[in-house]
Amino acid sequence: MALHTLFPTPIYEASLAGDRGFAAFLAELEDGCRMLAAEDRAGRAWCKANNYGGYTSYASLNDLPQRVSVFEQLRKKLDRHAAAFAEELQYELGGGRLRLDSLWVNILKPGATHTSHIHPHSVLSGTVYVTIPPGASALKFEDPRLPMMMAAPPRRADADESRKAFVYLKPEPGTVLLWESWLRHEVPVNTAKAERISVSFNYGWR
Repeated sequence: MALHTLFPTPIYEASLAGDRGFAAFLAELEDGCRMLAAEDRAGRAWCKANNYGGYTSYASLNDLPQRVSVFEQLRKKLDRHAAAFAEELQYELGGGRLRLDSLWVNILKPGATHTSHIHPHSVLSGTVYVTIPPGASALKFEDPRLPMMMAAPPRRADADESRKAFVYLKPEPGTVLLWESWLRHEVPVNTAKAERISVSFNYGWR
């Protein structure tokens, strides 16, 4: 019998924790996130109007690397990981390359969630995790074939990770996750007693 595993959905996971000066970098990154949350009145207004449980700079700021130096340091780190993932995906980029299109802060309060979504108009998307208190949400990924499964039975509880309809990846501070932007994902309810802080991003091809 031959079994072909076709059309895989890879997710890239790495960590910044091994980088030189990681602790100081992570502390500076958290300070930068909290500073933006305190000063970005437009962002806070958008969160209130859209019932976002915490703060995000997604709809208000598009120049974080120019605004705060630690985000430029982060951009350089992320560029390396995006290039490594693109190589694993065997992309043929021709004369173009992947470039960071957007970078935004997420501060999720206890009890808040970020519902299922994709990232249109991008090639790669991802998140780097800054503060992950005990009980903080994992990142939930959905099998992209799910809408087409129709009468398929559910997977067994002990199914391999590659066979599950939903996979939860639990990050640590410094974890970098990258995926292709069409992959649906969500942040379940933050059951921690403190804020969950992350920085998300998109890469385009040009």
